Amino acid sequence: MQALLQLYKQWKGADPVATERLPKAGSNRQYIRFRAADDSTCIGVIGPDVAENRCFVYLSRHFTACRLPMPQIYACSEDCSRYLQSDLGSVSLYHALCRGREAGGEYNPHERELIRRTMTLLPHIQIEGAATLDFDQLLQPRQFDVQAAMFDFNYFKYCFLRTTDTPYNEVELEGDLRAMAADLVAAKGPKPTFLFRDFQARNVMIDADGLPHFIDFQGGQCGPLHYDVASFLWQASARYSNALREEMIEAYLLELQTLTTIDPERFRSDLQLFVLFRTLQVLGAYGLRGYFERKQYFLDSIPAAIQNLRRLLLDGVCTPYPHLEQTLKQLVSLDRFNPPVERPEGPAAPAPHPAAVPAEKPSALIVRIFSFSYKKGIPADESGNGGGYVFDCRSTHNPGRYEPYKQLTGLDAPVIKFLEDDGEILTFLQSVYALADTHVARYLERGFTSLMFSFGCTGGQHRSVYSAQHLAEHLHRKFGIEVRLCHREQGITQVLPAKQ
Repeated sequence: MQALLQLYKQWKGADPVATERLPKAGSNRQYIRFRAADDSTCIGVIGPDVAENRCFVYLSRHFTACRLPMPQIYACSEDCSRYLQSDLGSVSLYHALCRGREAGGEYNPHERELIRRTMTLLPHIQIEGAATLDFDQLLQPRQFDVQAAMFDFNYFKYCFLRTTDTPYNEVELEGDLRAMAADLVAAKGPKPTFLFRDFQARNVMIDADGLPHFIDFQGGQCGPLHYDVASFLWQASARYSNALREEMIEAYLLELQTLTTIDPERFRSDLQLFVLFRTLQVLGAYGLRGYFERKQYFLDSIPAAIQNLRRLLLDGVCTPYPHLEQTLKQLVSLDRFNPPVERPEGPAAPAPHPAAVPAEKPSALIVRIFSFSYKKGIPADESGNGGGYVFDCRSTHNPGRYEPYKQLTGLDAPVIKFLEDDGEILTFLQSVYALADTHVARYLERGFTSLMFSFGCTGGQHRSVYSAQHLAEHLHRKFGIEVRLCHREQGITQVLPAKQ
């Protein structure tokens, strides 16, 4: 502390009139706010990792020269063990959004604007920030390659997976992870771009004017753009809704296209694999920081990350890697991640489901999907093919038994939150997806043109609506086929057209 005070006096020409030690975050760095006689402030940092400090100081100065919103470095000790930077305040984007999460609904317009500003600044960091960047100044590994991806996979395997005693074949799992790593690296563009790596709401500071500024980028690499988008929008504790994610991906891509040429559909397709990768990587971090270092925030974040993993498995993102998929399915089914559910008494915040992944080829096959009430009978098949599959959702927990949900449907965020937190509907749909995927694939092979799925529950309002909607979106994403959806008792119809 004394050496840091001396650095401050050398820079400012006087001692501070007040000091305030700031709480540590996930790192071992110490932060002290210094206040001068004119009421101006700066942040003093003491970091035990000198190489990390050097990288942060270099990147801060580089990004500041590029007119990007990063902290300005005022002074740095000769050995780089301590430095002074501009004070970006005490409000992170994560904390600025807490009110929206706690309110139990979508973020308000101001909060959404904060998220949008953050997402539209990201491509400038990735593209403009990389244009004159000396990548040799970055920490090793400087490139996101197969080896770098494997470091993160091993982080997950040894700091999280091993702690759960989930059985797996070491050789088969290693093979799948390497195959996935190669697929991730293949998504890189032809020109070097900056990969922030830990791009998440806690590393975005909001100033008094509501403008985002960015910190903790010293772990950055030369790598693909998708990683940072996945890191931010699928941050487990943020719980962004699927609609909000789609809105922000669109805003990001529009801004990105002003800086470089990109295929938006290909980007969206590749993005889901990075969501899976990032989910595994953060589980490794949560395991290390939570299970080994006993930091409660990281322990509290594990259930939301497991929930993200469940949805990715349901959506088939892991299917190309069979042993990894088998291992992860065993992992998410462990009792420790499926505790008894406390039934909510009121609406809660929506839990997101994965973003759409476009298929490559359209098909003449048309799939009709219905939700219905058993009290009013099973929907008739007007095609004359016999009605296809009928699934009974009544074995799953019914939100309609609780007053806050009685006037809502399976399309409403509080009901989605209830069903997905309960988890029974996800297990139910896992079997449905496997059966439907096989059947649709076979129909496509044989050139059939009509297939029907129906979901029934007591009132045709909650569970059946949720299940029908999710199967429709799943089949449309995976196969690109035309899906005609009818929530019969709600009087709602929707056509998801075949993708060209």
